Amino acid sequence: MQIKDLKNGMKRVNVEAKVLEKEGAREVMSRYKDETYRVANATISDGSGQIKLTLWNDQIEQVSENNTVKIENGYVTSFRGEIQLNVGRYGKLTVT
Repeated sequence: MQIKDLKNGMKRVNVEAKVLEKEGAREVMSRYKDETYRVANATISDGSGQIKLTLWNDQIEQVSENNTVKIENGYVTSFRGEIQLNVGRYGKLTVT
């Protein structure tokens, strides 16, 4: 699947792309528990387009700029009018 074909609400997304940029991590509070999580965004591209990839907790350290990442069983959401790719609980992120 190519990034240019991704649309809000898509599920079971498989993408392989290069990390162009990684933002610094920030802390967010859970909506459901009294816990804090770390989250960061990375911009990835596969040549057909770019999309933001949301990274949580341990995933943040796994990914660096210029890495190639493979997302399996991801999903697409929209946040503040911009579509984003999420790995989610059932997805898999592989860094090469």
